[in-house]
Amino acid sequence: MEGMSGCATLSSVMDISRLRGRKICSRVLMQGRVWKGKHMMIRWLSGAPRHPAADPKKVAVYVGVLASAKLDKSAVRRNRMRRRCREALRIELKERSVLPTLQLLLSPRSSSLTCDFTDILTDVRSFLSLHGLP
Repeated sequence: MEGMSGCATLSSVMDISRLRGRKICSRVLMQGRVWKGKHMMIRWLSGAPRHPAADPKKVAVYVGVLASAKLDKSAVRRNRMRRRCREALRIELKERSVLPTLQLLLSPRSSSLTCDFTDILTDVRSFLSLHGLP
């Protein structure tokens, strides 16, 4: 994976920060690489976002979740999809020993609402292992 120079080990401080701002999210959407799993799609860019609040020297994973009204009419169900995908990513990143600075935009699929949580964890694991994260 390119851009692995800014990596953090488990002993150093690593954050899961929010990917914020319309321009930043649309940049990841337009220029980011795409990974499609069974229950979610992940668009990602390496490096820190160009935002005044984001410290480019700090190693962190910036995560945004995109769940449109096309998935489900109920906002409660869309929020549950967002929370499940974000939590699966948080659990898997906590177990990793080395992490680069990444910008991730998660797009859950409607199947992420009814599937077992271990299936979502498997999706996240396969994304991280495909991109060379131990």
